[in-house]
Amino acid sequence: MTRRTSLDAPQSLYGRSVLGSDLRWLPPKERCDLLIVAGIHGEEADTTIALSRAFRSLGPEEICPNVALVICANPDGIALGTRGNANGVDLNRNFPARDWQPGTTTCLWHVDEAEALPISTGPEPASEPESKALISLIEDCKPEQVLTLHGPLGCVDDPNGSPLGHWIGARTGLPVVSEIGYPTPGSMGTWAAERGLPWITWEFPPESIESISKTQVPVLMDILKRNYSPPLPSA
Repeated sequence: MTRRTSLDAPQSLYGRSVLGSDLRWLPPKERCDLLIVAGIHGEEADTTIALSRAFRSLGPEEICPNVALVICANPDGIALGTRGNANGVDLNRNFPARDWQPGTTTCLWHVDEAEALPISTGPEPASEPESKALISLIEDCKPEQVLTLHGPLGCVDDPNGSPLGHWIGARTGLPVVSEIGYPTPGSMGTWAAERGLPWITWEFPPESIESISKTQVPVLMDILKRNYSPPLPSA
């Protein structure tokens, strides 16, 4: 399948990064029931690869017209191999939630070690072009639910206990939790919760991209097809 080797699909521009990279998304053909976002942390390139592989493994007619994708929300970070964007800001701590905090927060160098490193939250909420553009995109497309892909904590963070979150947990064998276990001030999920937008964070396990392609990508493919039970909520 030549489709598997290139992302041959119409993409729309929704902004530009600090270094001028295109911020692109694959819009839904109809109303947006589900928006899937990958690559918000540059050191989690496996999420971008996994979502791209899932999309490229399906024919256009197989993909649900109500699903939209942001395959890479932080292209500069992916290119630089850094958690934050080119300004060194953690985009997932830069959202205008009530608990946003100025200065720095911390992140782990290795998830199974105690060493915590400082990382900027930005000079103000939504200071970064990537987070600002993603907020505008979400406000414009008005998804009924958002699924973000992260790693490598190996769990499904679903505070609302949604059918989709439990289905992902059952398919992957990952535990479904109501909180990640540490503070995340200014996160996309907190920002969404304050607006009543259902939000799931799917944390991939600490595996190689090759392994994730075999264990997580087939589950993503079924979500793109809406080939699971129970179905996504609809208005």
